[in-house]
Amino acid sequence: MRNAVRLGVLLALAAAILLPQEQAPAGKGPEQPVPYSHKFHLSMGLKCAECHTSPPPGEMMGIPSVAKCMTCHQAVAKDKPTIQKIAAAAKEKKELAWVRVYQIPSYVAFSHKAHLDAGATCQRCHGEVAKRDVLFKEGDISMGGCMSCHREHKASNDCGFCHEQR
Repeated sequence: MRNAVRLGVLLALAAAILLPQEQAPAGKGPEQPVPYSHKFHLSMGLKCAECHTSPPPGEMMGIPSVAKCMTCHQAVAKDKPTIQKIAAAAKEKKELAWVRVYQIPSYVAFSHKAHLDAGATCQRCHGEVAKRDVLFKEGDISMGGCMSCHREHKASNDCGFCHEQR
C-alpha cells in the first residue's frame, strides 16, 4: 500500500513538472505599474536587447530601468501621464515594480547567452511578443517544454545539463 501511495505522489509530481504551464488568455497578463506595449515599441524599430540588457557574463536578461526608458522619453511623448509617472520615478531614482511574466526556478541553471549563441530567438520561449500590447505567459518554459525543445534541437536532456548535481 505504501508503494502505491509513493507511486501516486511520484506520478503527480512528474505530471506537475512535465506538463505545460497554465497559460493566460491573450491580453490577460499581470497588471503592470504602467501600461507598456511591446507591439508598439518593437514596431518603432527597437530590438529586444536594446532594452533587455544582459550584463556580463550574459546569463540573465534584465528588466529595463526607468533611466533606460527616459533615454527616449525625455523627448518622446513626455506629456503623457504614463511617461510622467516614469519620469517622476527616474527623478526620485526609484524603479517601477514590474511584475515578472516569466520566472525560471532557482534550481534550474539557465543561460540566455548560451541559448542566443545556439540560435534561439526570444520568441521561441516568450511567444509573439512583437504582436502583444499586453504580455502574458504564452511560451512553455516548463521542464516538459524545455525538454521538448532540447529534443527538437538535439541538445542534451541529461539532468545535470540544467540542474545542479548534489
